Amino acid sequence: MTTTAQLDSPTEQHTQTPPCPHFGPCGGCQLQNLTYQAQIEQKRDQLHTLLDRAGLALPAIQVHSGPPLGYRNRVRFTLAEHRGLLRAGYIAAGRAGDPTPHDIADPLEEAVESPNDAPHHIAHAAFLPITQCPISADLLWKATEVFLAEINRRSITWIERAPFKLDQIELFTSADESQLQISLFVRTAAKGLPDRFESELTTLCEAIREQVPALVGSGMYLLPAKSPRSRRVEQPRLGPAWGSRGLNYTVTRPGTAEAICYWVPRGAFFQVNRFLIAELVGIVAGGRSGNLAWDLYAGVGLFTRALAPSFQHITAVEVGNLSFTALASAKIPNRHAIMDTTLEFLHSAVVQRERPDLVILDPPRTGAGQAVCELLGRIAAPEIVYVSCSPHTLPADLTTLSAAGYEVSQLHLVDLFPQTSHIETVAVLTRTKK
Repeated sequence: MTTTAQLDSPTEQHTQTPPCPHFGPCGGCQLQNLTYQAQIEQKRDQLHTLLDRAGLALPAIQVHSGPPLGYRNRVRFTLAEHRGLLRAGYIAAGRAGDPTPHDIADPLEEAVESPNDAPHHIAHAAFLPITQCPISADLLWKATEVFLAEINRRSITWIERAPFKLDQIELFTSADESQLQISLFVRTAAKGLPDRFESELTTLCEAIREQVPALVGSGMYLLPAKSPRSRRVEQPRLGPAWGSRGLNYTVTRPGTAEAICYWVPRGAFFQVNRFLIAELVGIVAGGRSGNLAWDLYAGVGLFTRALAPSFQHITAVEVGNLSFTALASAKIPNRHAIMDTTLEFLHSAVVQRERPDLVILDPPRTGAGQAVCELLGRIAAPEIVYVSCSPHTLPADLTTLSAAGYEVSQLHLVDLFPQTSHIETVAVLTRTKK
């Protein structure tokens, strides 16, 4: 669903020549025909409209933006044969209202989403080979080209022999493009891959590393041979691996020159805009201190690490295996990591009558939901910082929290996804009911 309405009357000052030759058929970037300033204004207007319809008292929206191109640290391409060669591209959108193939949601996101979030089917889908992706870090497309060149000049069984089909490639880089991880997805009805795939992966990766020294690790994952193409419901199975299992991702601590280093396992969720992660962390964690903070839907600990110097105790809750492993192994002495759903954790907290000074809430696009928000209302922390990746689910959650005695004291639009219609919001909620 497109989350941003069109400008009422676009003029020449609002429009531009799209920076990508694949704009339109690709479907991933819906706003490249608008100037970046027009994109920002459109998103701000839509966010205000959606929240205003809910009858919420709103402060002025503060907008945070960065470079509009080259910002993605992670990208995932479909692989298919085109004119005798393996090419990278997307599944072209088939009709208005279908999900875009260049889905901004992290393809390996571990967060549990609604069971009603069923897979979509794209009508008249067709493979669209591409020659560039301007919103991605330069290293990602360079590595993709090297990968394709190596595959196409080799006789590799992954693409020549059934029942294995090389289907997708995902690339993830550190902010400075000094480290790179590659994930390869194979569709197969088999329960596993033959032993030869491990040696072939090693040979391939070593050849790529000669041209792309940043490559530190790679892994193969198995997808069902026959299933709807949906990143939200497919559960990849582990295959052979090469090199490091993840990479070190450095973010500057808000208000200082100090670096925060995160270990991000291959496949774990991490924010994709390499230019604005530090800004996001600063909005959420900067200037806040106290005895106890809760980081719910904590991931690998993006906010937990930033909060550590200013809180005596931090409880970080995460349900995804890969992210929790990274979170639990991080050397943060005042952090207590819990592997559980946010809902179950809050049920226990209500029984134990725990009350933190601060709650960080960063749910998937399905939102926190009424049950979670009602429990937070009963816990009654003085401040909640809600990080939302969906302006459509955010109003209902803010309405529930408002009824429980909170008001929105700050509202931030953080443009993590320039050129697209996706909106990231940070709402700071202060408790007014004593």
